[in-house]
Amino acid sequence: MHGPASPGWLLVALCAASGAYCLLRMRSPVEDQRRAAGGEAVMGFAMAAMSVPAAVFTPPAWAWPACAAVFGAAALHALWRARTSAHHLHHSVGASAMVYMSVVMTLSPGSHHHAHGGSGVPLLTGALLLYFAGYVLLSGARLVPAPTGPAGGGVGGMDGRGTADAGAGADRATGWGDRPELARACRLSMGMAMVAMLLTL
Repeated sequence: MHGPASPGWLLVALCAASGAYCLLRMRSPVEDQRRAAGGEAVMGFAMAAMSVPAAVFTPPAWAWPACAAVFGAAALHALWRARTSAHHLHHSVGASAMVYMSVVMTLSPGSHHHAHGGSGVPLLTGALLLYFAGYVLLSGARLVPAPTGPAGGGVGGMDGRGTADAGAGADRATGWGDRPELARACRLSMGMAMVAMLLTL
């Protein structure tokens, strides 16, 4: 899993920052968002730990089986909750990918924390790569700002100034943990990190 030091540290920073923002999202008054953010925070920090350069930290032999067990339970839980929300299917796939990478690192010859090229199952690795690459493209497209109305005319009304003031008030009232565009950017970052990590299998 661990590549050259510089890209490894970039992945660590990206995943840790995503995990930290997900912790901030756990302060949301919306219960479903708090639960989703908690799972994403665990995944972000686990991905950061997986990306630490090998010369800096060597996890104990039991770390990867434990990680596989934790994310296996998370995958089943997300799959159960997908009955009410399709977004939990993505959480289930993400947790399953973590299980897969943990198993590969456990079985890699000569090391308990390196996933050398060819250690994974090519078909499964390719399927996960296609899924997360598609997810990254779709998430990136959703972050593109939608076209606004004519200049001077606010959305949903003729009083541009009044609409702008209302929008500014809404922005001030919305906490950083409740901004949907930041949540999408966070998930996009973790999707990109997942693609980078799968490429090393």
